[in-house]
Amino acid sequence: MIEQLEQTLEKEDLVRIFIKGGISSPGDFLKIIQVAEELEVDHIHFGSRQDILFAPPKISRPKLKETFESIKTTFDCDGEQFQNIVTSYVALDVIPSTRWLAAHTYHYILDTFDFQPKLKVNITDPAQTMVPLFTGHLNFVASEKEGYWYLFIREEEHAEVLWECPSLIYNYDISKVVKAFEGLHVPGKAINSSKVWKTIVSTLDINTIAKTDPLVLPTGPFPYYEGMHRMLSGKYWLGLYWRNNSFDIPFLKELCEVCMKTNIGKITITPWKSFIVKGIDSKHIIIWEKLLGKFGINVRHSALELNWHLPVLDKEALELKKYLVRALDKQDISTYGLTFTIKTKPVILFTSVVIESVPSSTRENTYNVLYAKDFNCNEPKYIPYVKRIPKEAIPPILIELSHLYYENLDNSNYDVDEPKKKLASTTVSVYQCQNCLSIYDESMGMPEEGIPANTKFEFLPSSFCCPTCEGAKEDFVEIEMPSS
Repeated sequence: MIEQLEQTLEKEDLVRIFIKGGISSPGDFLKIIQVAEELEVDHIHFGSRQDILFAPPKISRPKLKETFESIKTTFDCDGEQFQNIVTSYVALDVIPSTRWLAAHTYHYILDTFDFQPKLKVNITDPAQTMVPLFTGHLNFVASEKEGYWYLFIREEEHAEVLWECPSLIYNYDISKVVKAFEGLHVPGKAINSSKVWKTIVSTLDINTIAKTDPLVLPTGPFPYYEGMHRMLSGKYWLGLYWRNNSFDIPFLKELCEVCMKTNIGKITITPWKSFIVKGIDSKHIIIWEKLLGKFGINVRHSALELNWHLPVLDKEALELKKYLVRALDKQDISTYGLTFTIKTKPVILFTSVVIESVPSSTRENTYNVLYAKDFNCNEPKYIPYVKRIPKEAIPPILIELSHLYYENLDNSNYDVDEPKKKLASTTVSVYQCQNCLSIYDESMGMPEEGIPANTKFEFLPSSFCCPTCEGAKEDFVEIEMPSS
């Protein structure tokens, strides 16, 4: 029934609920779900900009406005006059992050936005690989300098080249800069970044410093974001994904109630049409397992199924994805670390591989396949691999690209001088807990704790604790040990 309904809907039928930064309390989330239910909606979708989407029966805009104002929630319909603010808060404590970024940093920045932006704004951590850095018009990316952010501007909607601001911008001036850009920008026209920035600097009282180092893009593989996993604090996070991106209202209502019952403070939305619940106490895991079992929720999808970006309610894209996943699954192909997007219309991309539909009025659509430089999702330029191939030819092309990805991965990680370095070094620096003498080796990480190899100790969150004795991060000291 749900699939039949989706096939009759268009994006213009959707109402978008803005979840600022992709962060909601369970109580506020429940209010939205209850309103959706009152509007005779039986399921919701999540958008790539961390918003909530659903299609109510025909209802007037004044009535919708009255309904959502009653729960102090902002929304928009088909015009896309306003935009949700995207942040990488969802990745915090799930994958490694920039050392100075904490939950309160995101909250303080978001609290300074006393308006709903009309431009797309991204506020992200470059140490993580789950949330896109550059899919907004105004893209603020954390620098190594505590409290300061790079700014990259997409001057035209689908431009590949971004304008880079010459200054770093302080935390609490981000909203001022966004408001100033919106005041000086003419909708529908390209942003004249250099001119607008000069006006902002000369008229606004903002805190900036000169940029000294270029931004280094994240290079790690795309993370696995589903299932129950242990956090560095000892608590757990749960990622939930549904294949059709149609989350049932009864399940979501009960989930919110479980969150409140077990003192979960936040529900966070990913850009991958899924969401994450963080801070689950080990003693409550059984409650969550019962909830998932009651509604038949599967949390064991492979990366081959998970790592796809599709336009919402796009029948062609959904059917093509199903076909490709089935075809690739038969080949036992590994796609871990890669992401895929099916592009049926102009869109800002965040993906390793693009399958671009080429419409035809006389025969079935053909497809171009492109890939990002170094297969890095945040690289804005995509390289054509093949053009105008039929659907049946796509699976072997994706297999070729997966092989290319792993070959490049090996080459990029290989240092021809490494053997010489090993011979020249007799010791290695590690970090030792002063309470129980456990060792943290950056080269090995702690995979069992969700910390990948080559994660620097300084980039571990302040909540990191010794997995043996639960000693604080401050209890670790750097020591030298003989190299193996």
